[in-house]
Amino acid sequence: MKRLERLRDEACSCRNCDLWRDATQTVFGEGNPSADVMVVGEQPGDIEDRQGKPFVGPAGKLLDRAFAEAGIDRSKLYVTNAVKHFKFEMRGKRRIHKKPNVVQIEACKPWLIAEIELVRPALVVALGATAAQALLGRAFKLTQHRGEVFHPEGLPPVTATVHPASILRARDDESRHEEMKAFVDDLRKAAEQVKLAA
Repeated sequence: MKRLERLRDEACSCRNCDLWRDATQTVFGEGNPSADVMVVGEQPGDIEDRQGKPFVGPAGKLLDRAFAEAGIDRSKLYVTNAVKHFKFEMRGKRRIHKKPNVVQIEACKPWLIAEIELVRPALVVALGATAAQALLGRAFKLTQHRGEVFHPEGLPPVTATVHPASILRARDDESRHEEMKAFVDDLRKAAEQVKLAA
């Protein structure tokens, strides 16, 4: 735990890319320091940036609901993001999420790898293509490999599913319901993988 706290303190002064200039703060991972499952998202959103905690905004609330439906206790997990600062563009007075670029993702990768090395999870669940590509390479296609388990060199097994924000953007209630059901199934299968490995 102490080593994770020290890593968090170091990350707070990270200047490896330009995102720190506009973000409110570094949003580091949190949760069980010896979790069997680490969940990795893309980057903090507006609310996460203000509160300094991962997955506390609308996508985080949907993720919590999905965990509950899958029978997973979030307090037993470690949750973090591939990029630790909020990237956004202003639209009027609102800060709108903007996808981090390759340079920013690579600049943040040492922090993510260090978190993985300290937590030592049995499985990493990447939420969305950005998180998956940060761990599995830029050629990874979520549409083709969703739910598969990969064994990248030097890392624990990694599986990928959609980011909960994509479910919030579904075109209608029926689509949202179907996508949520598939997402919960993915999380349930990931939990089963860990039980099988234990």
